[in-house]
Amino acid sequence: MIPKDLLYAKSHEWCMVEGEIATVGITQFAQEQLGDLTFIELPEVGDTFEAGSEMGSVESVKAASEIYAPVTGEVVEVNTELEDAPENVNEEPYGSGWMLKFKIKGAPEGLLNAEGYTAVIDSESH
Repeated sequence: MIPKDLLYAKSHEWCMVEGEIATVGITQFAQEQLGDLTFIELPEVGDTFEAGSEMGSVESVKAASEIYAPVTGEVVEVNTELEDAPENVNEEPYGSGWMLKFKIKGAPEGLLNAEGYTAVIDSESH
């Protein structure tokens, strides 16, 4: 299931833009590839990132993977519940498994709609 109202990065992060705030997480596909998450490292409020830059990491029973900023901006909120409950990302990647919120600088660029992201997954699955 790929929500139609979100934007997606080819690196498997999703982004919900509301005004100048973007809520960010990893996609259902990404968490399925990783398996059960055991640890999530996120940036701190006030940190700034350029779109495409590394902003954290996730670790699972299978692997570790970097998380990349899908937008340019400043972190204004971090989902601290994930420190004690990384499984929220596995259970609800588009709900309680959100990771952080950015105050966006400029318009998001280079992100895909649901159809474009589906094509990325399809190409990686074959």
